[in-house]
Amino acid sequence: MHSEYIEQRHGGYYIAGTRISLDSVVYSFNEGQSPEAIQEDFPSLKRSQIYGAIAFYLDYQAAIDRHLAETEREFEGKAIPLEQENPALWERLQLAKAKMGESRP
Repeated sequence: MHSEYIEQRHGGYYIAGTRISLDSVVYSFNEGQSPEAIQEDFPSLKRSQIYGAIAFYLDYQAAIDRHLAETEREFEGKAIPLEQENPALWERLQLAKAKMGESRP
């Protein structure tokens, strides 16, 4: 897979010359955002870069979708529940949640 708009680094795909991942643009595109709306979220990208990223995704959609699914599985597999990672914060959140429930009519 080759494109002037996309480069592969560190096991991921990125908009060439930027730190913005192709994943970010693809998720926005798949949520129905227009290239113009995506540019509002990523103002450092040129419109041509966004269209190039979308074209790359559409050309290699099956492979990119597999990559996204694998990345999500890896991320979810590494997630540590907040209750375990930061018990003090978890406790404060639970107390605040209970307090909010008490104050509701």
